[in-house]
Amino acid sequence: MTLKTTPLFAAHETLGASFTDFSGWNMPLKYSSEMTEHKAVRQAVGIFDLSHMGEIFVTGPDAVQGLNTALAGDFSKMTIGRAKYTVMLTEDGTILDDLIVYRLGDDRYLMVPNAGNAQAVSDAVVQRTVAMDLTIHDATADLSLVGIQGPKAADVVAALGADFAEAASSLKNYRVTEITVDGSDWIVARTGYTGEDGFEIITPNNQITQLWEQIFGLDIGVEITPCGLASRDSLRLEAGMPLYGNELSTQRTPFEAGMGRIVSFDKPENFVGRAALEPLRDQTPDTVLVGLTSAQRRAARSGSQILVDGEPVGVITSGIPSPTLSKPVALGYIAAAHATPDTAVELDIRGKALPFIITKTPFYTR
Repeated sequence: MTLKTTPLFAAHETLGASFTDFSGWNMPLKYSSEMTEHKAVRQAVGIFDLSHMGEIFVTGPDAVQGLNTALAGDFSKMTIGRAKYTVMLTEDGTILDDLIVYRLGDDRYLMVPNAGNAQAVSDAVVQRTVAMDLTIHDATADLSLVGIQGPKAADVVAALGADFAEAASSLKNYRVTEITVDGSDWIVARTGYTGEDGFEIITPNNQITQLWEQIFGLDIGVEITPCGLASRDSLRLEAGMPLYGNELSTQRTPFEAGMGRIVSFDKPENFVGRAALEPLRDQTPDTVLVGLTSAQRRAARSGSQILVDGEPVGVITSGIPSPTLSKPVALGYIAAAHATPDTAVELDIRGKALPFIITKTPFYTR
């Protein structure tokens, strides 16, 4: 299969990126080293090409009803300029995708699903809103997205021009605005996936290279570092953020993943997955997602078994040696009886049982 590439692929090659297959996309894994890029985001600013992510517009008088039927969240009280994290469920109440919804106007919303799920999400929204007065437009193939993350992110955005400076100063976290650049509509949002302050900018494909070059041409006394998917993964894991395909999947419900609070049972719409989840609302799941850390230095990897008294009680979904905290951190699913913070467990790491502690997440906060 030929991997898809973003409009910035040539720019990544010029910067010496090494690439990896991510959900059918040939994406930058890293440019220098994962450690360098990770620390750049924690200490200054890192720039990510996220153009593989989906962009699906929902517009029309029934847009809210459609979103409330297709997704688990409640968008009826969401004001213009807000962003909301939510999930799309299967009929069985498991997670088809996690995504962010932005409200851009009275009857105009933007959904940003994960790269590998964009088509499935678009198809599902169409199927779940039949006969409603709304329009679904999947613009994934036409738009590009750059993430600007780190404590100096606002400085970078402000330096791009007057409209950007206004966005950098006025947008609070999980807010969004639209601006016009050379006659085209761009979207600027203060969201991210690293645990740091950050912005995401969505542009037409034919203008993303212009933005990329402008960012790296800035002379504002801030070191601006291109970052790949390796550091994006280690940053989100330190921040305790789940990744679809690791912590989230069609094998897990929001209750197991610790995301029950974002499922709205108060809204009137019979959202897909509601019937399956209603009986589970007051029950403790058999297995739950937890964080784990260790005083020893060996990190766990996805698939490592979690042990209590030598018996398997769970499995690791993500694990790294934390560059910021200088100790291993991990996420995994464990039997609920052993999920209390500060519970001692062991992880089977290459045949050795090593000590870990159940730990509240996030591991890192700015």
